[in-house]
Amino acid sequence: MSQSVVLITGGTGAIGTALCRQFSSEGYKVMANCHPSDTERSTSVIESLQQDGNDVELVPFDVTDSEACSTAIANIESDVGAISVVVNAAGITRDAKLTNLEPSEWSAVMSTNLDGVYNVSRPVIEPMTSRKFGRIINISSVNGQRGQIGQTNYSAAKAGMTGFTKALAREVAREGITVNSVSPGYVQSPMIEAVPEKVREKIVKQIPVGRFAEPEEIARAVSFLANANSGYITGTDLSVNGGYHIG
Repeated sequence: MSQSVVLITGGTGAIGTALCRQFSSEGYKVMANCHPSDTERSTSVIESLQQDGNDVELVPFDVTDSEACSTAIANIESDVGAISVVVNAAGITRDAKLTNLEPSEWSAVMSTNLDGVYNVSRPVIEPMTSRKFGRIINISSVNGQRGQIGQTNYSAAKAGMTGFTKALAREVAREGITVNSVSPGYVQSPMIEAVPEKVREKIVKQIPVGRFAEPEEIARAVSFLANANSGYITGTDLSVNGGYHIG
């Protein structure tokens, strides 16, 4: 059998890097995407992963550009191998209360966090259908479930991702393709470390398990849904938030 290929958008962020390690440890060929503007930093992340023995390559393209997504996916399919798993993990924030939220900040978040899921998912459906196997896992957020002050754009995009996941799951269920999402809570990362310590302490007090998630815990949840033996799970959202929000 040929090596399974996984495409991870946002593959050099905190969660993305953990996903690269997880899938490589399971024998996948990992194609880690980054935005072209982030190529220099991402290259160093990939080189570090490779030095640790991970089978990962960098594929820079802009998830907001549908043509770029289609071209990159076609190139992977022809030059590397059939993509069996897609993880849509690319995401940005542009936080502000709605009264101060500029149209450009709304559009930027929607374009990356929601349109990007469409742009990447659409071109992989046909080849997955022809092979009668595929796994699409979308990285959503607890704030798409409960909302968050200053994140009407982010929360809307992540909630929209949930609707997209459920609808696409119904469309391709009989084609051997599952579509699910994972909604992390607060994750230990450079982003959370930039939050003032007193604020972090206040957040942790609201999390029943008493700590932030490790990126690897999110990656293991994604891996579970990507497994060939998880074919009866589709159209669902897996919350990984330490009990912070129980819907």
